[in-house]
Amino acid sequence: MAPTVEHERALRARGCARVAGLDEAGRGCWAGPVVAAAVVLADTALWQPALLAGVDDSKQLTPAARELSYQVVRDQALGIGVGIVPAYLIDAYGILPATRLAMVTALLQLPCHPDALLIDAVPLRELALPQLVLPKGDARCLSIAAASVVAKVTRDRLMTTADQAFPGYGFAAHKGYGTPQHQRALAAHGPCPLHRRSFAPLIAYGPSF
Repeated sequence: MAPTVEHERALRARGCARVAGLDEAGRGCWAGPVVAAAVVLADTALWQPALLAGVDDSKQLTPAARELSYQVVRDQALGIGVGIVPAYLIDAYGILPATRLAMVTALLQLPCHPDALLIDAVPLRELALPQLVLPKGDARCLSIAAASVVAKVTRDRLMTTADQAFPGYGFAAHKGYGTPQHQRALAAHGPCPLHRRSFAPLIAYGPSF
């Protein structure tokens, strides 16, 4: 079942004119940043969700479909914000605080101030904004699905670029996730500056400083 705009419309009925969907990508990776995106859909998209046909939970889309959906979201969004928190800050603060930092940064990058938030899994209790946390929200809510696509495409592009800066790890293929290919590269080369030293199996290599 495709994500809907049910929750966005309900918040609009309560007087929240601009509703931002929030999601992240890369939380479980061994390397690279955690990336969050905030998306406020335009009124036309909320009342004609067919304009975002094909936009879904990014995990359910092929890379090619994600790229197409990314462009659709850009065309139909009133505002998009992206927050990027690198590996060394993930190691310093922990993945959950780093994820929240990425999400707050994404909100700050929006060109419009949101009146309410729709979030997949991670509440932002430090913000005095109405917010609805929806488990598996990227599969249920179109704004969150749109944010999941933006976050995933942005992060995948960063990791493809990282593959050129740090060849030999296969970042363009596995995007920093813990695949057998990545495990073999670690065994052969050890960690690089993009690796999260606080994550298993990186802990065995010790801190980077």
